[in-house]
Amino acid sequence: MFTVSRDFSFCYAHRLLDYDGKCSHLHGHNAKVKVTLRSSELMDGGMLLDFNKMKRTIGVWIDENLDHRVILCKKDPLVELLLQINEPVYLLPDNPTAENLAKLIFGHCEKLNLPVVSVQLQETENCRAEFTNGNPQ
Repeated sequence: MFTVSRDFSFCYAHRLLDYDGKCSHLHGHNAKVKVTLRSSELMDGGMLLDFNKMKRTIGVWIDENLDHRVILCKKDPLVELLLQINEPVYLLPDNPTAENLAKLIFGHCEKLNLPVVSVQLQETENCRAEFTNGNPQ
């Protein structure tokens, strides 16, 4: 079995609804993301997937959709105000936790038909969440 990983980073702001703590207030993070792919087969040229192709697909999507965005739950009362003043907003069906952001990026990789097995999102130096496909191999 072959495994490759590529790291990405992006900056974002968010807040959590119905949360009792500092994260209920709008604040920002410099996220680090690790996307891991796995396959028993290699493509021509002896690669699972070219790292540059990962950058051009996953990295570009992160840059265009998540980087320097306010990421909020679609039910957040701030959404309407931010849209009115043309702030770049990305909406999720649930709270924009590290767990849900890892799942979001994982889902995008699946839409690209990439053999993704995990996405780890590091929100701070000491805190990270991971979403996996749930199929141990």
